[in-house]
Amino acid sequence: MFIDEATVTLTSGRGGPGCTSFRRERYVPKGGPDGGNGGRGGDAWIVAGSQKNTLVDFRHVHRINAEKGQSGGPANRTGKSAKPLEVMVPPGTLVYEVETGALLADLDEPGARVLVAKGGDGGRGNAAFATSTNRAPRRCEPGWPGGLVEVRLELKLLADVGLVGFPSVGKSTFIAAVSACRPEIAEYPFTTLVPNLGVVERFTGFTFVIADVPGLIEGAHQGKGLGIQFLKHIQRTTIILHILDCLREDPLGDWRALRNELKSFDPGVAAKYEVVAINKVDAVGGAEAVEELAEAVRSAGRDCYTISAATGDGVNELLRDLAMGLRKRKKG
Repeated sequence: MFIDEATVTLTSGRGGPGCTSFRRERYVPKGGPDGGNGGRGGDAWIVAGSQKNTLVDFRHVHRINAEKGQSGGPANRTGKSAKPLEVMVPPGTLVYEVETGALLADLDEPGARVLVAKGGDGGRGNAAFATSTNRAPRRCEPGWPGGLVEVRLELKLLADVGLVGFPSVGKSTFIAAVSACRPEIAEYPFTTLVPNLGVVERFTGFTFVIADVPGLIEGAHQGKGLGIQFLKHIQRTTIILHILDCLREDPLGDWRALRNELKSFDPGVAAKYEVVAINKVDAVGGAEAVEELAEAVRSAGRDCYTISAATGDGVNELLRDLAMGLRKRKKG
């Protein structure tokens, strides 16, 4: 199950209490106080882990607590501090504080982390209160409470290429043909109900990730279809690959309609480098109409390719040029 938003409350650990103790050794009269301090409570961290790709772990988990610090002991022994709590999320997760709405961190790569709540300090033992006028203090401190914060997690997939297009234009077929991803494929709208990620490994020393973004129809930026739920996942992509179905009644109109949807959702997305692939050319009787469509797209300033995801025609050339474009932009 793909879950890309979640709210969870994190509590850092309470510090351990200090100890009240006095030395009691043979031949050492009035040994004095020796109660140790308590250990620190565990900090609460959110960490991006490469093995995660969804927030499904938080579907039924709404609160996570760090461990408490251990109590201080006699003979000036300090209690053991608790291990930090590390809550694992997928790379690409945005962390917001619910109370203020502030963005705490953008965990945009594996290993990125953010401290959301510090653990409480341990309480002082009675040895810490000894003075020249009070040589036998009988007081100690309880551990200090940890912090509590409610955070909202929002996942935006990290992909090099964002695959967009109307339902049933062949996006799932394309991503299955170029990667090991195996999405559901069928001849009806909205077959794909969740984003799919595919890794392209056809080029020595260079791999890239393609994300199939489902649910784009006219009015998507207003929430129609699957709408805004998945449009956000193309905000991080470097290149947009727009798939057109040459068998539809007006593929050029489809392209312009979805261009308007992207612009209405986020002008920054619409300004990304875009490549257009005209799909299903194997099912067209004549090539003249396809070439006219390709020329219309190119005249608008877009690179355009004619492909068949089902047979593989033109796919290698498209992938090669996508890889070259990504290399160029990553170096820049």
